[in-house]
Amino acid sequence: MNVAIIGGGICGLSLALNLHRRGIAACVYERAPEIKELGVGITLLPHAMREFTALGVGEALLAAGIENRESCFFNRFGQLIYKEARGKFAGYSYPEIGIHRGRLHMILYQAACERLGADGIKTNHDCVGVEQDESGANIHFKEFSSGRALPAVRADVVIACDGINSALRKQYYPDDKVVFTGINTWRGVTRRKPILTGRSYMRVGSILTGKIVIYPIVDNIDADGNQLINWMAEIKRDTAQTNDWNKKGNLADFFPLYESWKFDWLDVAQMIRDADQILEYPMVDKDPIEQWTFGRVTLAGDAAHPMYPRGSNGAAQAAIDARTLADLLKSSADPREALKAYETARSAAAAKVVRTNRAHPPDFINIKVEELVGDKPFDNLDDYITQDELRALSENYKKIAGFSLADVTPG
Repeated sequence: MNVAIIGGGICGLSLALNLHRRGIAACVYERAPEIKELGVGITLLPHAMREFTALGVGEALLAAGIENRESCFFNRFGQLIYKEARGKFAGYSYPEIGIHRGRLHMILYQAACERLGADGIKTNHDCVGVEQDESGANIHFKEFSSGRALPAVRADVVIACDGINSALRKQYYPDDKVVFTGINTWRGVTRRKPILTGRSYMRVGSILTGKIVIYPIVDNIDADGNQLINWMAEIKRDTAQTNDWNKKGNLADFFPLYESWKFDWLDVAQMIRDADQILEYPMVDKDPIEQWTFGRVTLAGDAAHPMYPRGSNGAAQAAIDARTLADLLKSSADPREALKAYETARSAAAAKVVRTNRAHPPDFINIKVEELVGDKPFDNLDDYITQDELRALSENYKKIAGFSLADVTPG
């Protein structure tokens, strides 16, 4: 069997490594002319680390990132609402890791290069469509850097791992559009001294009045003991104007909301001002689709189920897609049957996470407290909601997203 993987991101490389582990030939076709270390932070939850550990890159990821010890929820006045242990500190078999997305990508890329060989990943290949017949599929490409046509590629199976703007998804869903509900985000990284334990994941405020997520992604970034801190400001406004993926963030667009956020444990305003870089993104996803598989072609990762970039679910769901696909392709005599079985196994579960991230995000705790207390500091939170009730909200989200302690068993 010969598998063509369209897209060399986290999903595509995870799939290539999973297929190689099962003795299935695959080639990755990536539109970028060169694989570079891009982006800001990402959190790898225990169910994501289960998948990456099985691929043999768990130790490398742990060494390149920071193992989270705790998750803390604060209101916008800097008061602690709730905190809980995370990863191995909460009894999981796998850690929870904050890491630079570019480091994660490069670790997967280097592993894929070593295992698939020099011809296993082809860059500067922009997929423009696919045709299929009874015996296989022809994939059409153009050179991304020049736009000139490249020779078509023949494969038994084609897996679209080309992200939220997937060319192959567009072929089957020509009217496909992203869903934007007025939430824009700004992401940055700042070099500074460790915050709280130096292993703390922090959610502060809510999207109703201004929210920021903060966590470290690189330890000892310099000789002064500083960490590289990842942060994401998230604001919901009554607007149809969306941020641009390709633009640098403008401080004036969001900073006034955070200018007064100076707590005894962190000066948020100063952290934002000191950022090495700021990027802007819209908070978008797509409505779940019932059909992912079309004969010898199927969708995976963000091409199949783009979800809000919060809750740290995107990478985990993509990695689970990759492992499920590889297992079914290995065990089935007919690849078309394997692709349909994959769709049956994964589509409903992924759709549930997409809907949960919209309606009941992990920072629902912050929103709930803000509703109960009002947009003001509290004297005694237990007068409004107990820690047990907050813990139940957190556990419910983990269960729906597939990473409750009972769900994440060793692979």
